[in-house]
Amino acid sequence: MSGNVGMEQLIPIVNKLQDCFASLGIPISLDLPQIAVVGSQSAGKSSVLENFVGRDFLPRGSGIVTRRPLVLQLINSPTEYAEFLHQKGKRLSDFNQVRKEIEDETDRVTGANKGISNIPINLRVYSPNVLNLTLIDLPGMTKVPVGDQPADIEMQIRAMLLEFIAKESCLILAVSPANADLANSDALKIAKEVDPQGLRTIGVVTKLDLMDQGTDARDILENKLLPLRRGYIGVVNRSQRDIEGRKDIRAALAGERKFFLSHPSYRHMADRMGTPYLQKVLNQQLTNHIRETLPNLRNRLQSQLLAMEKDVEEYKNFRPDDPARKTKAMMQMIQQFGLDFDRDIEGSGNQVNTEDLSGGAKINRVFHERFPFELVKMEFDERELRKEIGITIKNIHGIRTGLFTPDMAFETIVKKQINRLKEPSLRCIDMVVQELSKTIRKSAEKMCRYPLLREETERITNTRVREQEQRTKEQLLLLIDIQLSYMNTNHEDFIGFANAQQKSENTTKKKIGNQVIRKGWLTLHNVSFMKGGSKDFWFVLTAENISWFKDEEEKDKKYMLTLDNLKIRDLEAGFMSRKISFALFSPDLRNVYKDYKQLELSAESQEDVDSWKASFLRAGVYPERTKEESTTSSKDDMGSMDPQLERQVETIRNLVDSYMKIINKTQRDLVPKTIMYMIVNNLKDFIGSELLAHLYSSGDQSSMMEESMEEAQRREELLRMYHATKEALSLIGDVSVTTAYTPTPPPVNNDWLNPELSNNGSGPPFNGRPPSPARQRVPPVPNRVADNQPPMMPGRPAPSVPLRPAPTAPLIPTRPGSVKPPPRIPDRPRP
Repeated sequence: MSGNVGMEQLIPIVNKLQDCFASLGIPISLDLPQIAVVGSQSAGKSSVLENFVGRDFLPRGSGIVTRRPLVLQLINSPTEYAEFLHQKGKRLSDFNQVRKEIEDETDRVTGANKGISNIPINLRVYSPNVLNLTLIDLPGMTKVPVGDQPADIEMQIRAMLLEFIAKESCLILAVSPANADLANSDALKIAKEVDPQGLRTIGVVTKLDLMDQGTDARDILENKLLPLRRGYIGVVNRSQRDIEGRKDIRAALAGERKFFLSHPSYRHMADRMGTPYLQKVLNQQLTNHIRETLPNLRNRLQSQLLAMEKDVEEYKNFRPDDPARKTKAMMQMIQQFGLDFDRDIEGSGNQVNTEDLSGGAKINRVFHERFPFELVKMEFDERELRKEIGITIKNIHGIRTGLFTPDMAFETIVKKQINRLKEPSLRCIDMVVQELSKTIRKSAEKMCRYPLLREETERITNTRVREQEQRTKEQLLLLIDIQLSYMNTNHEDFIGFANAQQKSENTTKKKIGNQVIRKGWLTLHNVSFMKGGSKDFWFVLTAENISWFKDEEEKDKKYMLTLDNLKIRDLEAGFMSRKISFALFSPDLRNVYKDYKQLELSAESQEDVDSWKASFLRAGVYPERTKEESTTSSKDDMGSMDPQLERQVETIRNLVDSYMKIINKTQRDLVPKTIMYMIVNNLKDFIGSELLAHLYSSGDQSSMMEESMEEAQRREELLRMYHATKEALSLIGDVSVTTAYTPTPPPVNNDWLNPELSNNGSGPPFNGRPPSPARQRVPPVPNRVADNQPPMMPGRPAPSVPLRPAPTAPLIPTRPGSVKPPPRIPDRPRP
């Protein structure tokens, strides 16, 4: 048995590449030449493969049996045995064990519920009865799920087949039974989808011996009926009775040969039929296909090698146990950790993250949005404040009726308000520390190669953060205690008693120009019910007004609302929406937008709403506070107020408001500065100057710099992949490209495979039956074409076309392990 001897060594080379890349378990963007066997269930695919090998080794049964792709590498060898890639080195001479291992390995991945998986099983079969071939046995196409199979099993199998046969490097062996209509062949249909020109499709017709008496497949096998570019090859497999009776495959092959020689319709083409001829043709076609794909294969290997060069560079002279290397690696890791932390906090023009805010940006938002808003939320509880002022004034006067507003009431209320600043100030520290912890974890990601070093670095750094967090909290509490120790009523910004009595609640706000404060998307709920009740708009908030547009281009303005005398309040989320809602309204109950008393808005998250509220605070829009409601409440809680007490409450309220503005302004300024000085900047200095010393004093550096198992495995796999790719390039470079090459067959009219074309007049009618020769638009192949057809087409075999005179040097070096090219043979003139 012999194949295409000129390139016989190419198939083992591709097998070696395939094994190398598959065993590493690393995806590689390289499609190696191979033959995929496709067909419907029970079409005879497995029997064809067993006939190639000459042994029973594939699982059999009812329903879907092949549930994982089987990459079958046939290798011509003096001895006969099989070897699985997942059991490398274990030779199996008993092919019943091969069958059991295929079943067990399939169940290990897919389970026993007839499910499928696209993870292949790699099997090598060495035998003197085979030619070098690489085939992939794929699950048979089915339409109805069986047993516990998922309902979409048909689509799953189809997707798996397309995953393999869509690659240009894959030849398609389309297996169809002769006892069914070939026009309905699932194999030919799916092959046509990915190979419309028929350059990669080879037709195989099985079960010729099961056709009804008086019928034959002669027109099909002669490529006259339903023609394919590469034609068809007929085979006769063993029957189920033969399989159950353990009929020897060698005897079955002899019976197949006898069938073709004795059948009156096939005897004239018996030399071009049968399993041995199919194996020979597939060997030749795969060899030719490899030869055609060699240039592209070489280019892709070179691209893969270049892509790995950068990663491999640091591993080339790698010695894991070198103490000097460990010390250098530790210093580099800590230096990189410090750079990444500093970049994430301070910001940088290089390597800017465009998907999420950095740690520094989030801390900035805590300082200037979240913290001021927490202060304002705490400050504006008007009802309770006025109640406290009235009770305090009454308690200070006691049994007497005071003629003047008492100073003590002002000081008592102010101290209580200043004390309430502690909670938002401490919460600000907590939010900053939380962001710093995330930044530390993110900056240490590059240490994943050394898990112990990363763990120790994060522990030491976070410990420093916690220590400084406690000191900073003590410092902020001290600042508040300092404010409580002395009421500076001579402050230049304090209004004093005389001005407090004359101050009106509705003092005109100072504006700093109509600057833009914020832009973004919000949902407006003041939309007519006919339009859905809500709609998203692009809002622009300035110091004086808020406008909304159709989109970010800000061309189509929908409305502009001035902010004068507007307040903000929270709304409960509606049952139709989970968004966080709030509203703008006027305390004097006027319409703020069309016929609506309030402008109802919502955002996706509480964080977005809080951020918008902080922006409204900068524009002078404060949370809800109505004098009428507060005064009424105070009267309800304390009984009827006399006019004098009301004036005193109003005076103290204005004084408290003025003084607390001074305190809040100081607090908004000092809290971020204190946190930056005592936590953030302190941590940056610690990482830059003390972290390495702490690491050296914390334990054994040698054990700390032990690589993770994953990293060691990755390094080994990367180096193996790198050297395998280099070896593959050397092997391909050593291969001589001389071979007996068969030209591609001429095109044929195969519109019958496309029902749409077949029914619009461009091809024979498609009615589920093969068209008869009388109605066939495609004429029989003339003899002038047959002269140039390959051996697998009907007609005379084509003469071999030598590309170059075949050299006497071997295709690859005969000495094992050598990768030197064969000696150069000078070109001789073509005959």
